[in-house]
Amino acid sequence: MRENNMKQKDTTIGCLCAVGCEILYGMSYIFTKQATDEASALYLLGWRFFLAFAVMSILLVFGVIKADFRGKSWKTLILISVFSPVIYFTGETFGIRNTTALESGVFLACIPVVSLIASAVILNKKPSKIQVTGISVTLAGVLLTVLSASTSSSFSAAGYAFLFIAVISYALYCVFVDKAFGYTGAEITYGMAFAGTAVFGIMALAEAAFYDDVLGLITLPFRNEGFLAAVLYQAVGCSVAAFFMSNVAISRIGVNRTSSFIGVSTVVSIISGALILGESFTMFQIAGALIIIAGVYTANSREIFNSIRN
Repeated sequence: MRENNMKQKDTTIGCLCAVGCEILYGMSYIFTKQATDEASALYLLGWRFFLAFAVMSILLVFGVIKADFRGKSWKTLILISVFSPVIYFTGETFGIRNTTALESGVFLACIPVVSLIASAVILNKKPSKIQVTGISVTLAGVLLTVLSASTSSSFSAAGYAFLFIAVISYALYCVFVDKAFGYTGAEITYGMAFAGTAVFGIMALAEAAFYDDVLGLITLPFRNEGFLAAVLYQAVGCSVAAFFMSNVAISRIGVNRTSSFIGVSTVVSIISGALILGESFTMFQIAGALIIIAGVYTANSREIFNSIRN
């Protein structure tokens, strides 16, 4: 009985964290759309992870979070941090820059499917039929939503390659978080924030130095309110809170079920874009959103029914 209650608690916490993570990711669209038009993507990434690492360090110093890396395998944490944020955000950033919103959306919509395959091959955790069905329905909803938004194509081989790398790296990140025995969600998130700061901070400084704009990079958040709002949300909302919830979700409910929630961010980005930015909201997008929600529910319906019975 006690074991069932613990399992139910893990399921509830994991699902809530997965939903919360995707809501934060979906809302980030509002904060970054204008910022990336006004400043370099590397500037945004550099500041994002620097502030995320600073916030995590402050929380650690004041005892809000705890982290103890002694006696733990650094290899796993390094692999997690390399796959996400380093490789994933490099692939996503340059992939989106060199392709259309349609193409990047289609590629990134494949993450749940690739995550299922990676989990089955590396972790030997084969998804259930209902999980496969639910994720397939979610993928169909995302594709319908994305395809209804645009008909243009870039045919950029470089862009496709970067997006492919992003998809593979995110799936591997999920797998290695699932294997990160002994690490807490806060410890994994702190490691990811440090890696992002080290890599993207250096890349941003290198780009600024190349264009003789180091002072501009340093002062950017203090003279551009839109950029400051975007970087604060990305740092605290996404690189701290969302990363933490993602890591907790994977540790509680596994890669397969966590991946089934990814489509939620698409729904949130569409609704927030329509309500806050005044963007179009077509019947196809409404249908796609409903299909995504149906897919997420299907992938988790067995656990939902079990929770009701218990």
